[in-house]
Amino acid sequence: MAEKWLVMGLGNPGDRYERTRHNVGQMVVDVLAHRARARFQRHRSRAVVAPVRIGMLPGGAPGPQAILAKSTGYMNLSGGPLAALARAEGIEVDRILVIHDELDLVPFELRLKLGGGEGGHNGLKSISQHLGSRDYARLRIGIGRPPGQMDPADYVLREWRGKEAEEALVTVVEAADVVESVLVNGLAKAQMELHAS
Repeated sequence: MAEKWLVMGLGNPGDRYERTRHNVGQMVVDVLAHRARARFQRHRSRAVVAPVRIGMLPGGAPGPQAILAKSTGYMNLSGGPLAALARAEGIEVDRILVIHDELDLVPFELRLKLGGGEGGHNGLKSISQHLGSRDYARLRIGIGRPPGQMDPADYVLREWRGKEAEEALVTVVEAADVVESVLVNGLAKAQMELHAS
């Protein structure tokens, strides 16, 4: 059986932030947990976690083991819980997938990458610092740039409204499918499939 994965969706805690652009990563892991009929439980790493099997292997066998995770702290402190959880579960950096919002992609565009910079994203900065590496996989979910002179910090904490909210829900489900593809088929094949579409 392939090594276990750690899949963390980034966001902020509490009802106030639940439907904001910044929390789109947590929305994706919620969908994955729902598919696996799993519930999140508190972990000593300051995260909530749900151990699951993701997707299905050829022949109908259950897919790879994974731990779905959401930090119980704020976005800019995501690295501590993620690194502590990875250590506790014996998960190497090459089996970590982080799902996050991305200002530099058009709204609802999905992109997979391995490593690279943080692009000003405080959650990613914290993760890279605490892992001592940037060589983890990222699923980036486009939220676009704020309109006019709006501060990006205010923009990411706004809820989607109307038609945008509907599109966001569709994108979150598509993103969950991409995560399944990464874990079942590998990052390279999932990238090829996603970026060819």
